[in-house]
Amino acid sequence: MSSFKAIGLAAALLASSASAQTFQRLGACPTLGCVFPPDQADFLAGQFFDIRLEVHAPKNGSEAIGLPPDEKFTFTLAKGDEEPKPVTDFFGIEDAEVESWTFSWFEDLFARDAKQSTVVDVRAKAYRRLALYEPGEYTATLNYNNGSSTKATWLVRDLAEERKAKNIILFIGDGMTTNMITAARLIGHKSVNGKYQSKMQMDKFPVLGHQMTHSIDSFITDSANSASALYSGHKSSVNCLGVYADSSKSPFDDPKVETIAEIFHRLTGGHVGIVSTAFLADATPAGLTAHTRSRNEYGHVVDTFLNGVTNYTWTKWDGPDVLFGGGAEYFYSPALGGISYKNRTYYDEFAKRGYQVLQNRTSLMSAPNDERALGIFAVNNMAKWLDRNVYRDNLNQSLSPAGDKKPALDQPGLKDMTLKAIDILAERSGDKGWFLMSEAASIDKMMHVLDYDRALGELLELDDTIKATVNKLNETDTLKETLILVTADHGHGFDVMGSVDQRYLAAQNTDRKKRDAIGTYQNSGQSQYQNTGNLTYTDSNFPKTWDPRYTLFQGLMADPDRRENWAVHKDGPRKPAVEAEEDDYVVNPKDGKDGILLNGTLPVENDQGVHSLTDVPVFAMGPCQELFGGVYNSVDIFFSMAECFGLGRGTPPAETY
Repeated sequence: MSSFKAIGLAAALLASSASAQTFQRLGACPTLGCVFPPDQADFLAGQFFDIRLEVHAPKNGSEAIGLPPDEKFTFTLAKGDEEPKPVTDFFGIEDAEVESWTFSWFEDLFARDAKQSTVVDVRAKAYRRLALYEPGEYTATLNYNNGSSTKATWLVRDLAEERKAKNIILFIGDGMTTNMITAARLIGHKSVNGKYQSKMQMDKFPVLGHQMTHSIDSFITDSANSASALYSGHKSSVNCLGVYADSSKSPFDDPKVETIAEIFHRLTGGHVGIVSTAFLADATPAGLTAHTRSRNEYGHVVDTFLNGVTNYTWTKWDGPDVLFGGGAEYFYSPALGGISYKNRTYYDEFAKRGYQVLQNRTSLMSAPNDERALGIFAVNNMAKWLDRNVYRDNLNQSLSPAGDKKPALDQPGLKDMTLKAIDILAERSGDKGWFLMSEAASIDKMMHVLDYDRALGELLELDDTIKATVNKLNETDTLKETLILVTADHGHGFDVMGSVDQRYLAAQNTDRKKRDAIGTYQNSGQSQYQNTGNLTYTDSNFPKTWDPRYTLFQGLMADPDRRENWAVHKDGPRKPAVEAEEDDYVVNPKDGKDGILLNGTLPVENDQGVHSLTDVPVFAMGPCQELFGGVYNSVDIFFSMAECFGLGRGTPPAETY
């Protein structure tokens, strides 16, 4: 068969293979020639990025063409209607070496079950640390296999370099949706005859928009690539942090894109803070500095906080001024059971760079504001608001950040960490300004395990933190120069449909009769979370009780097998399903006493819920707030923040790093 006939056959077969969505040969690469960044990518003028080119030669399967891989492929770039130039001439760089590898994949579920993998031979090149400075459209063309081509249209956005905000605070309620905000308002704010007597702080923001969260090659995203979209303006694939996923074996050589934190620090010398109630190597905090295809490279992520991208000098990075959260196991000595990068003790590594190391709320509150600070307050994720403030005996379930196996009983909350971060950033940044990301991580983590009460408690803590932040900035006369954004990275399919009579539910003997305890429409009644109970919190809006007789009939639409009674879990975070045998989860017999047995909808290897497609809200106040109204793509948040900071650059910098 001639090479041209083979190529034609491959094109004909491609349509059938490309329709298999469960498995993909390589995301954002539907042809045998791959260009990353791919078609429709947007860039900030002067933003550093890498180019990865791949030519695939499947050895078997529906795409097999019976040809050896092309080692002489070419790549050109053209701005607008200008004549295309070889990439080496366009950027004034030397050509890259051809790389070779193979990878395998399953074309669909039938191939997976039969264990019939398809093997692909690859030839690739990578061009590192490039930038486009002139706004406009560019056409990138990969020519391969004697006449085949893959084209990508890139857009460099035309943004003014005028700086309009001195500071930006980006609050991320991980997994937070409009429905969750509505439910949190219901239990945290009193209503009389259908009218709330107080509002959430988010409700008071002057601008409300909605962002679309889907990833580059799937319409359901995870926290890694959704965070990368917010931070870099580039969509990516599930599990990716600051890179486009290539097919190489290494998770560290994928083509990278520069983040808002890196650009802001490189161009202005501005200061950066990262706060999260998750372990700090988790996706949302990690996305500001890490560049890897695998979000699970936790030790590497911690190293990037301090050192930037290892062996990659595209930015002058000397660490954030503030790093607060959990995840002590990635910081303390392996001798204590730590799992740190290259067996280093990162408490010591940070201390050598001038960081004060804080390990509890007491030390946090008394720490000086003129020194950089690393605050690690628990092993893994930090304790939830409900356990720190209501069911405090559960704090024994958290482990000390010292690695001594003792409970972490003195943990700060999101508000404590955020306000202290602002103090340090304001003190140290001077006229350069600062960028702070503050994440309420366990809205998402508790929704995953169907622990709705803890999730809503985390959301109310976020709103309380926003309220305290606005008050603080107002008192220090810095509110007018600070853009405050509140959004999520993705959502869950959560909603409230009515109420549940806990007393009646417990008194019934069959699941069918227990369903009578659910009240909908007029039988839903009013929220009792504010009308009963005696819990009080200073200057805050939280429920007066977490266990009223009438609770919320609430839930997701993507679940494992579980038993629901819709009551608060007083003994700690929920575990709805347990493993009966390998990769087969069933109802946890200890969960949901007196509840209703419900079949799941997810594959049986799932023990918790998953993310959903829903658009998520964006609240904005301060300079540039008008940029955040309407409905738009998640990448637009990056570009609007960059515009507000004046980070676009139409000419190359005089200094290189």
